[in-house]
Amino acid sequence: MTTTYQTLAVHGGPAALSGLPALPPWPQHGPEEEHGLLEVLRSGAWGSIHGEVVRTFEGELAAFQGAQHAIALTNGTLALAAALRALDVGVGDEVIVPPYTFIATATAALFVGAVPVFADVDPATHLLDAAAVEAAVTERTRAVIPVHLGGDVVDMTALNEVACRHDLAVVEDCAQALGARWEGRGVGTLGDLGTFSFQTSKNITAGEGGAITAQDERLATSTYAQVNVGRLPRGAWYEHSVVGYNLRLTEFQAAVLRAQLQRLPDLQRVRAERAAALREALTPLEGVEVAARDERVTAHGHHLFLFRVPELGSRGLRDAAARALTAEGVPGVSTGYVPLHHNEAIRSEMHRLTERLGQPAPVPDCPATDLVASDTLWLPQSVLLASEEHIAAIGQAIAKVVANPDALA
Repeated sequence: MTTTYQTLAVHGGPAALSGLPALPPWPQHGPEEEHGLLEVLRSGAWGSIHGEVVRTFEGELAAFQGAQHAIALTNGTLALAAALRALDVGVGDEVIVPPYTFIATATAALFVGAVPVFADVDPATHLLDAAAVEAAVTERTRAVIPVHLGGDVVDMTALNEVACRHDLAVVEDCAQALGARWEGRGVGTLGDLGTFSFQTSKNITAGEGGAITAQDERLATSTYAQVNVGRLPRGAWYEHSVVGYNLRLTEFQAAVLRAQLQRLPDLQRVRAERAAALREALTPLEGVEVAARDERVTAHGHHLFLFRVPELGSRGLRDAAARALTAEGVPGVSTGYVPLHHNEAIRSEMHRLTERLGQPAPVPDCPATDLVASDTLWLPQSVLLASEEHIAAIGQAIAKVVANPDALA
């Protein structure tokens, strides 16, 4: 690929996306959301206890992912905590998680009194490495949370083999992977439970919201109880079978999510096409490594577009590259996660917990995570809804920045 301009926009050169119209906004909405909201408003049944919209959405979501059951709730963070509680993971247990993920994956374990144990990622994919998971197992390990980062899918075949050998529960963190499939099966159906997020940035959104999917009816019932203050699906109002949270979704949110889910397949096709075009543009570039694709990922969620810039990372220039891309007009460029095994809040809470329990604090060894955290850049899913012309210009902007490392120093 050749670039039109060699002077970076951050130094006064013309921006690669100059003259192009603004990218599509996110979130997107239409008359379907408005109609659904007004229906709920006029019905007077605003909570899921009295309405049918949440239950309808749960059925539609389960069918979309190929799950037997779906339970909607307030957000993806507490979906993880409720899932762990439903699996009877609790005080003193260990839960293996990747350190290259949103903080909720680890804090969910802490919320239920469990200790998050960090296992490294595969630097080619940024996803949890099954071999690292097996190396992290101890006699206290009860569960593992694979994170389908950016809409990609963890090697669930290898991970489930490890989980089976060590009798571990598997909670899939699908917050960024709605619509993704592994060998034809929807994420959230590949482990014991799957959790989803509908926060504002996600591929469908009601501003907030989440869901848990299950294949097993017993686990679905246990999850329902965690979301509904310990009640059973057909139990009496003041019958509380277990201690549970109150995490119910509102009918308003479900009305928005129903409309969002209906238009998701069309938007996913656009994201897939634009991601393929950007991948094709970047693959030949020296100094750029696009996240590897596993052929067993038969559908990608395309929540993020991840790529690495190893040379810039090794020179400490990754953040400067992000600023330069922003100056070129590329929207939403992110340097991604700070590894959780370096997060002081997590470390402090882990040490307090293990000291109280008289357990050794896990010592993380995650060199691949430290590496990718130093040289990875993200583009959000909203960028993948842009025009073909935008995508071509974004590819040119990345080529231009990567080709001028000395200008970033």
